[in-house]
Amino acid sequence: MTTTAPHPRPTKTPDAGHPARGPRMPVRILPLTPAMVLLLLFLAGPIAYCVYIAFTDLQLTGQAQESFVGFDNFTRAFGDEAFLNAVWLTLVFTVLSSLIGQNTLGLALAALMQHASKPVRTLTGGIVVTAWVLPEVVAGFLLYAFFRREGTLNAILDWLHLPSQNWLFTLPILAVSFANVWRGTAFSMLVYSAALNEIPKEITEAAEVDGAGGWRRMWHITLPMIRRSIGTNLMLNTLQTLSVFGLIWVMTRGGPGGRSQTLPLFMYEQAFQNSLIGYGTAVALLLLLVGSLFSLIYLRLLRTEV
Repeated sequence: MTTTAPHPRPTKTPDAGHPARGPRMPVRILPLTPAMVLLLLFLAGPIAYCVYIAFTDLQLTGQAQESFVGFDNFTRAFGDEAFLNAVWLTLVFTVLSSLIGQNTLGLALAALMQHASKPVRTLTGGIVVTAWVLPEVVAGFLLYAFFRREGTLNAILDWLHLPSQNWLFTLPILAVSFANVWRGTAFSMLVYSAALNEIPKEITEAAEVDGAGGWRRMWHITLPMIRRSIGTNLMLNTLQTLSVFGLIWVMTRGGPGGRSQTLPLFMYEQAFQNSLIGYGTAVALLLLLVGSLFSLIYLRLLRTEV
């Protein structure tokens, strides 16, 4: 019995009619050149200039030319009690209104609307989305009228014979946090509604047949399957909440006594009211750093697949 040796596999040789991939790379990048130029000009350029300003003592008035001061602005910030208070209030505002308020309420509304009738879903969605699409200044005036001493909330409490108070004076950070929840919950609701619609009904029906209650299905099935949507929603909500300015400015202007002054308001005060552009820009870079840290944490959590 004779055996024939297997024929060696033919080796692929580069086709002489096709040029190498290397020379074609500039041709592929060429269509992206206008977009890259625009990004460098209108995004990277201003960011680089802001970084430069943060290391100078630039002022709006009373100065002929700025000078380089190194890390003095950052050292000044961490030694400023008003800055540290703004950092703390920013974290409180973000946790209360974004991580807890918008995220939890948006998920609850999305879950409830899955089992509601179509008229109820339409009415609820319309009300929540209306608050979201309102301009920030308009929403701020509405919530100011709701929480002020002679406002709607105290009128309701007086009608119920319950004690009332000046909410914008006694609990300003809680008032602006509630306002941000009222205005921004619609985004979380829409994100979670789309995520819940992607869950196969066969899985939830099988768990229901096995005797799993509503809370167990939510904890062991729904939440793990929409984990990536939760992480994405938290990241986007956190970044948006960190930059909220108009809502708080209209309601309290950071007062009273700085008890609702978050980092965006502190930055505005230093840069445009105190004319300290260099110091205010340094605070803006620190706010950017805080947002970057939150983003890295969420991206790390999203790295693992469900």
